Amino acid sequence: MKHPDKKVLLDMFSTMTKIRLFEGELQKFFAAGKIPGFVHLYLGEEATATGACAALKKTDMITSTHRGHGHCLAKGGDLKLMMAEIYGRSTGYCKGKGGSMHIADFNIGILGANGIVGGGGPLAVGAALSCQYKDNKGVCACFFGDGASNQGTTQESLNMASAWKLPVIFINENNGYGISCPQSKSMAITDIADRAAAYDMPGVVVDGNDVLAVYEAVSVAVERARKGQGPSLIECKTYRWRGHFEGDACVYRSEKELEEWKAKDPIPRFAQKLVETKTATQAELDAVTAQVRADVDAAVKFAEESPFPTTADLLDDVYA
Repeated sequence: MKHPDKKVLLDMFSTMTKIRLFEGELQKFFAAGKIPGFVHLYLGEEATATGACAALKKTDMITSTHRGHGHCLAKGGDLKLMMAEIYGRSTGYCKGKGGSMHIADFNIGILGANGIVGGGGPLAVGAALSCQYKDNKGVCACFFGDGASNQGTTQESLNMASAWKLPVIFINENNGYGISCPQSKSMAITDIADRAAAYDMPGVVVDGNDVLAVYEAVSVAVERARKGQGPSLIECKTYRWRGHFEGDACVYRSEKELEEWKAKDPIPRFAQKLVETKTATQAELDAVTAQVRADVDAAVKFAEESPFPTTADLLDDVYA
């Protein structure tokens, strides 16, 4: 596997920072009552989406989850269109009608977030089958959580992808909780990646807060998939800083646990590595952060100044 060059590494830092600042704004504005519906924030998990999507091409595809903002941004989603959609404005990706869990951009391989737990697996298998049929060497990455790993749809998808040697990378974001249920109470195994053995595919556990570890593991899986060698299951151990959704009281976990995970914050860890290896200076990283802050602020301004859908638009782009 080719080691990422400075541009790729700085792009990773930029992407993680973008997700962090974007989600921070959503946290603030949801609390202020400016955002309709629910939002499920990705704060703390930035390295997983960033490392995984950095290993993909623009033409590759991803399926996402209810906690999907990070995946969409890492795959190249437009900040302004995403912010406007979450604000419910007509300039958003779904013209303000879909909200947080329906963001998609087929032009860059984002097949959509999904409010159905375990709903992404069958979609990823279908997308990968299309790549195999067309013989275009494309792959599909399927993000799913620890809760979704127990769903029948996920197990059936793993089985079919293996039986047909489809180019799918199953990326399990194990943040320890399915809503409020800890992993220890919902399954007997410690590592979800162990389930890969039942489907005769590689199963790998990585530190989901180490962007390079995720990038390397996904790169290996992508290479296998492009060669026609079938799917892989990568479990990324990570942690969400916020609740299952904004407004969740989080009474099911301790402050001590949260602080222990915050000490493993993926962004300063990566920044420190870049500086220590002389890949980038702190001044360069500060400049990246400043640019991202300006871009996020511009996205907020765009969303707040955009109009709401009108009653005349009520039945447009609505399908059953």
